[in-house]
Amino acid sequence: MFRVKFSLQFLKPNYPKPKPIPFSTNSENAGSVACQLKTRSVIRFKGPDTVKFLQGLVTNDVRRLSEVSSENTSSSATVGTPNLPVVVVPPVYAALLTPQGRFLYDMFLYRPPRPDQKLNSTGSGPGPSPEELELFADVDGSSLDELLVILKKYRLRSKVDIESVAEDFFCWQRFGWNLSEKSSSAEEPEAASVGWGGSIDQSGMASSHGNTHGWQWNKDPRLDCLGFRGIFPSYTAPPLVEADKEADEKNYLLWRLEKGVAEGPSEIPKGEAIPLEYNLAGLNAISFDKGCYIGQELIARSHHRGVIRKRLIPLQFLDDRGKEVEETVVPRSEVIDIASGKKVGTVTTALGSRGLGLLRLGEAFKGPGSLAIQGEQDVKIKTSRPDWWPGDWYSDYQRSATA
Repeated sequence: MFRVKFSLQFLKPNYPKPKPIPFSTNSENAGSVACQLKTRSVIRFKGPDTVKFLQGLVTNDVRRLSEVSSENTSSSATVGTPNLPVVVVPPVYAALLTPQGRFLYDMFLYRPPRPDQKLNSTGSGPGPSPEELELFADVDGSSLDELLVILKKYRLRSKVDIESVAEDFFCWQRFGWNLSEKSSSAEEPEAASVGWGGSIDQSGMASSHGNTHGWQWNKDPRLDCLGFRGIFPSYTAPPLVEADKEADEKNYLLWRLEKGVAEGPSEIPKGEAIPLEYNLAGLNAISFDKGCYIGQELIARSHHRGVIRKRLIPLQFLDDRGKEVEETVVPRSEVIDIASGKKVGTVTTALGSRGLGLLRLGEAFKGPGSLAIQGEQDVKIKTSRPDWWPGDWYSDYQRSATA
């Protein structure tokens, strides 16, 4: 059960305020919940050069946001509704790097529902065709102003408008143990199933997907186990957010820590982190065949070299009896090998008894009781290998252990 510690406050509460699920350091028994990501903000790109501009800037292939294929056709509707577009384009996760290939910012890029791919408000035909392509980016909120400056510096003569719409849109995450990780749908399975029966209930489906803008939940583009993510207008609650199912954002942070996933420059050191060490390739943030972008040279060289000797790893903090130790370890604490006293890595993020650490693979998985926090040897480190890690990453560990 969750203990009451924190409450969630809305900036523009023009809809019934849900009762928040407070923060708990135990997520094992959590069902599916949703939370507003107050640490994230939204930027809008609009103009004929939007895709070209981003394609030469970020690590992933943005062109698919402008392409329509059979894979993007919504599986939950056979015709459009005023709320639900026929075409669903999955979001793209990407990063912006320094020219030297170090991490700066991450972003989730969305193509909003197009009016001409839905029925208009009267239901008599498709809506009007948009004049220009429009994309939205879910970005780190604490770096919003700084990121806008950098994006506008790189814009040069590109025909693209870049602006913050943080007051108009909020970022949300839906996660939990009972969300389907095997669903082939790009949409939230509960929303996709509403209205199905002897006949299709279009109004029920439209209601499940939310509002007249057609915004909806999408599978998190990084990993299925992270659940669903979406951008929604700030004046209305997202679909499927029930009065007793809204969680404190720290629950989502804990969920990510247990999965070994960092997010944003507060967890991926800005200007320092090497993206492959922070597992961005495994999180679908990098395309190795898209062509040139800023910082590509280091990424390509590291990838083709084939061996990554340090990686971001989930951590659990324990005492000498194997009991969890909470609120003791802080970011930037050094992790050492107890037997040799040598530094193995650094804690990058910590919350309660969980954390993430950038550790040398050769020493990271030696076994229980082999690692501790520098200066606090009574705090032991238990590491775990996430289930989503590709098999060749384990080969990296074996090579590092014998090096």
